[in-house]
Amino acid sequence: MGIFPDEVILQILARLPVKSLFKTKSVCKLWYKLVSDKYFVKLYNEVSSKNPMVLIDTSVSESKSKSSLICVDNLRGVSEVSLDFLKDRVKVRASCNGLLCCSSIPDKGVYYVCNPMTRVSKLLPRSRERPVTRFYPDGEATLVGLACDISKNKFNVVLAGYHRTFGHRPDGTFICLIFDSDSNKWRKFVSHRDDHFTHMNKNQVVFVNGALHWLTGSCSYILALDLDYDVWRKISLPDEVSYGTGNRVYLLDSSGCLSLIQISDAWMKIWVMEDYEKEVWHMVDGVSLRCIRGLVPGIFPIAQTGECIFLATHKQVLVYHQRGRVWKEMYSVKNNATLPFWFSAHAFRSTIFPSD
Repeated sequence: MGIFPDEVILQILARLPVKSLFKTKSVCKLWYKLVSDKYFVKLYNEVSSKNPMVLIDTSVSESKSKSSLICVDNLRGVSEVSLDFLKDRVKVRASCNGLLCCSSIPDKGVYYVCNPMTRVSKLLPRSRERPVTRFYPDGEATLVGLACDISKNKFNVVLAGYHRTFGHRPDGTFICLIFDSDSNKWRKFVSHRDDHFTHMNKNQVVFVNGALHWLTGSCSYILALDLDYDVWRKISLPDEVSYGTGNRVYLLDSSGCLSLIQISDAWMKIWVMEDYEKEVWHMVDGVSLRCIRGLVPGIFPIAQTGECIFLATHKQVLVYHQRGRVWKEMYSVKNNATLPFWFSAHAFRSTIFPSD
């Protein structure tokens, strides 16, 4: 492999946490260069894509003055992640491919994109549109999305919401502002929509196939934003998925594909979209919830791969291993947190964002 260590060493290093990986830079010149080498970065990110994590914003639930996160990792257990490098009190609004989009709590309209593992961040320029003065009903965007395309070394941030002219009632005008990291600028397009979203709908935004996806509050369809053409489209759910009494539906990413998880009193059914263009869904698993029956009403799926699913309750994070059909508690607290874990939990994976 020329200047590189042998493949075995690369494979070992590709499985280290980012913090540990950066510490190895002091070992020798070759290892120092690894974290900026395209081959190794691609390998590292491919390995990490198979190891989903859950980030819980504990500063939201415990009213802390500093922004801190709990990281629940299937392989390495639980650790604390600080966002103190942002020098601001923030709320995590979206997560995608190792990056977080955070909004400032004291300074409305200020957004950051950061990698909490490498502690690299970018303060986004303010939009000339001054969106916070015009979004309805509370001055904040209804939808906040982050689309991180590691292969192209770029990201987009989306702020979308209903517009209300001062002194007038909202008229269905849906403003969408898109930040492009390549141009370092915002762009805008306007449409008319009548979509509504729950808190979990807003949290669980999925970036696949060059588009951001949100499940609507009625769970009747998925709303997708195509970032190449700046257009909204509706995606149908599987015919068999019914939303109503005793049924809840959630949208997740499953190894780069759209996935729906349907929870009823006794069963959790997992659907994956096999053909994105033709909107073909396939049910890949049905899981009995009998052994966690008491938790079912307050359990929410947060992240998954083809092998495991992370779920959050009020005070616990559980993982379900599909192959062995085994449930395991990964993290829990005994104190009375103000807000449940699922309220501020996001899917996450540790990545190295390529340097130029």
